[in-house]
Amino acid sequence: MISLIPAEGVSRKGNILLSYILKPFQYQNAEDIPYDHTNYWESWQMAQTYLQLGYAVDVISFLDYETIPPRTDYDYFIDIRRNLERLSPLLNKKCVKIMHIDSTNVTYRNYAECKRLLELQQRRGFTIYPQRYSPPNRAIEVADCATILGNSFTASTFAYANKSLFYVPISSPEIYPWPSAKKFSDVRNRFIWFGSFGLVHKGLDLVLEAFVNMKDCYLTICGPINKEKDFEEAYKTELYHTSNIHTYGWIDVKSKEFVAVADNHIALIFPSCAEGGGGSVLTCMHAALIPVVSVESSVNVLPFGIELVKSSIEEIQEAVHRIQSMSENELMERAQETWKYARANHTKENFAEKYKAAFQQIELKYSSFDA
Repeated sequence: MISLIPAEGVSRKGNILLSYILKPFQYQNAEDIPYDHTNYWESWQMAQTYLQLGYAVDVISFLDYETIPPRTDYDYFIDIRRNLERLSPLLNKKCVKIMHIDSTNVTYRNYAECKRLLELQQRRGFTIYPQRYSPPNRAIEVADCATILGNSFTASTFAYANKSLFYVPISSPEIYPWPSAKKFSDVRNRFIWFGSFGLVHKGLDLVLEAFVNMKDCYLTICGPINKEKDFEEAYKTELYHTSNIHTYGWIDVKSKEFVAVADNHIALIFPSCAEGGGGSVLTCMHAALIPVVSVESSVNVLPFGIELVKSSIEEIQEAVHRIQSMSENELMERAQETWKYARANHTKENFAEKYKAAFQQIELKYSSFDA
């Protein structure tokens, strides 16, 4: 556990228990916080918000199911998974319990991944192991309210609990300048899949099967392919022995290489089955890649992008051909609207501002809370 206190001169309001990620608090400078996932910096920024508002903060890992906090008189308790259910009975009755939703409901997410794995098994005749499974939890049921990343899709997976949700736009680790030298007509047939672990969950199998039969289109794959050996073996022909598919592997989003790859492609294809804000989608949108993504990616992409409703192989192929057939002006306009939307909504600055506003709304709503 890490304990933080407000700066000298800040009026003390009370105490907060935050159950999220401990790692970012090990760094003296925010610039050194890892950026391979947005939740590292966001966990740190949430704590900074509480400190600025006058709260002392105790931080524990959301994966720590043993630590008992040293006090019970917390004004607010924020958690993302299972500690809400574990620790809430130990806290004072007036403590406001907040779930911070950074994922679809875990029960839904487990179902969605297993459904994709079953469909793959029936379609291709082999079994891939799940990568994103998590034990279900009752956090939203225990919580008094929630802050939520993602859009209405993510919210729909929590609707059964009938709790107040306060929307906060997910951040992005990097922003990029507009690619003014990009020749959109020259890259109209070049597409990218960009994601992290859980390759079937994030639809790479569907994208590979779509592109293997579209020899006039090119696909670049950026992600930790070699970390999932069963998937790599099952799709080794598509990944490594197909002329129009190039497997790049993991790529650093703050590198010149990522910018070069983005500038050499027209669109992102990302048919994920469940996301809590689609961080990889937004990174690509910041790089002016037109998003072709599933509804379940939980990113608002209309009207500049294309939304996949079924995420079938055929629907992916239709979307790719639709992009290919657009004029250079339309491609540039869609890319520019994509880039502008990402910059206007999904930055660290906007996350900090909107999270603070959401928390202050919660303060106001529950100022006379009595459980």
